[in-house]
Amino acid sequence: MRKPVALCILSSTLLAACSSEPENTTANKTPAETAAPAESEATMAAAAPEVCLDFGPQTPRDISSKEGTNPIAFAMAPESTSLNLCNIHTHTNAEHKGPGFSVFVSDADDGGYACNGGSDLSRQELTDPWEGEVRYQGVKPGDTIEVHWVHSSCDVSPGEGLGACLSEGCDNPLLRVEAQAFLVVNDPTAIDFMDFAYSGGADANGFHQPKDLPGDSGEPVVFRGSTTGPSYDQQTCSPLNVTWSVRPQCKRVDISSLHRWAQDNPFKETKSHGVRQLVTDPRLLSPIE
Repeated sequence: MRKPVALCILSSTLLAACSSEPENTTANKTPAETAAPAESEATMAAAAPEVCLDFGPQTPRDISSKEGTNPIAFAMAPESTSLNLCNIHTHTNAEHKGPGFSVFVSDADDGGYACNGGSDLSRQELTDPWEGEVRYQGVKPGDTIEVHWVHSSCDVSPGEGLGACLSEGCDNPLLRVEAQAFLVVNDPTAIDFMDFAYSGGADANGFHQPKDLPGDSGEPVVFRGSTTGPSYDQQTCSPLNVTWSVRPQCKRVDISSLHRWAQDNPFKETKSHGVRQLVTDPRLLSPIE
């Protein structure tokens, strides 16, 4: 994790607070002395990490905000039903921020955002019935996960990692990620994650697909972005172009169904991944249409 820049550069108020000079001492100073704090502020700002501006729009973002000034507008991927599912994986917590997952956790690799209702769970809902057994790692009841169903225009089958979304002669595909944030609970009446697993083969149109995608969690917000994960931040950008479709509300998913999925999936996913911290610089974000 990168260390934050000194708070002194964030505002004139904080700058004054970080100074060793008492307040109201500028009246007897010369113009040169009075200008010194501004010069110090400019010096510290120049030393701040540079934002990677030579890349296309980045992800994750606050999907409630349409703001973005990144000028690179690549072709949007079609609906996921016209693409091949190539990977399913999860992140703990949510990488995006949305109306239903707006609780900031931390700026660590396992930080991100949590579903709004996590603090209201009962002791039973927070108990993991699989504790001590082989299970999906990095997730426990009470956690939030963001699930990514990655789709590719390449002629590929589901497999391990994002490399499964590429193939020889198809190294620049149209990529689309369907995303849903879940609140993980110990509750067999909650969503069974196996309902959204890989269907096991190509459909009638020849495309590999999940059994289903989550519904009833709001109209997905669709925008241009990139790949995510803790390897990237606002100084180290992802070079890949991705069309995102992020649902704005959380759903509840049963922990036992995640453990069952981990025992048998073609993606060899046995552990939830870390998060990329929210991208906030509008120069790195696409405008949401």
